[in-house]
Amino acid sequence: MSQHPPAAAKVSGTAAFSKFVHLMQIVSDSDEALSIPELASQSGYPRPTVYRTVAGLVAEGLLVESLRGGTYQLGPRLIQLASRSWGRSELRLASVQALKELRDITGETVHLAVPNDQHMVYIEKLESPSAVRMASYIGSNVSMHSTSVGKAYLAALPADERNALIANLHFTQYMPNTASNAEHLKQQIETVIERGWSVDDEENEAGIYCFGAVIRGVNNRPVAAVSVSTLRFRQKSDPIKAYVEPLLHACNSISQRIALSPNSRDVEKIW
Repeated sequence: MSQHPPAAAKVSGTAAFSKFVHLMQIVSDSDEALSIPELASQSGYPRPTVYRTVAGLVAEGLLVESLRGGTYQLGPRLIQLASRSWGRSELRLASVQALKELRDITGETVHLAVPNDQHMVYIEKLESPSAVRMASYIGSNVSMHSTSVGKAYLAALPADERNALIANLHFTQYMPNTASNAEHLKQQIETVIERGWSVDDEENEAGIYCFGAVIRGVNNRPVAAVSVSTLRFRQKSDPIKAYVEPLLHACNSISQRIALSPNSRDVEKIW
């Protein structure tokens, strides 16, 4: 007897799981708890399907009914799973010390991001000791074309993979400086390749200037990116020495730690 389920069962199981994940993503992306009708409208699923799927997610602790009732938000089990995943992550173990040192040396906010389809997702954020804080948060998706972490990651990809990814990006114009099309972005990427680091020149958020660099894993492939984010009005007079050199040192240090890890081949599969 075959040890694998029939194709129809595979498709059915995959479809059900996709519904679970899609609804959780909608809840995660919303600033407010959502009702069943709202989830049905945003997902495109029939209300009976949403009722059944939400009931299953609630039963597993992945969603929870909000205090005002009739609406749903992410449940405590997700926090538990995420905490354990990140705590045991090879990437975290390789990067935690270097990121802290980078934040302390620059005095600015440091982000660690990994690719997530056509976006980058922040998986670590170390706040600047300054009283002025950024609005970003761990778990948020950010666009590749408008961020230093996204452009650093794109620049480190093989040309064919990079071009294929750029061809599918949505060029949302967040700020006047944001790359408006593929050719504009490719010109920026060529500069990143030449000098080895990227910038976000108020392209994602007003007043915020970021420097980015890539972390490499097995076979020199990019697995993540790090950014140092400054407020333009307080940026130091020598940004290369103040931000870029410590950033490149941190990324090289993390890449070397990954290479020395006994589980280094698993790092780029974690996210």
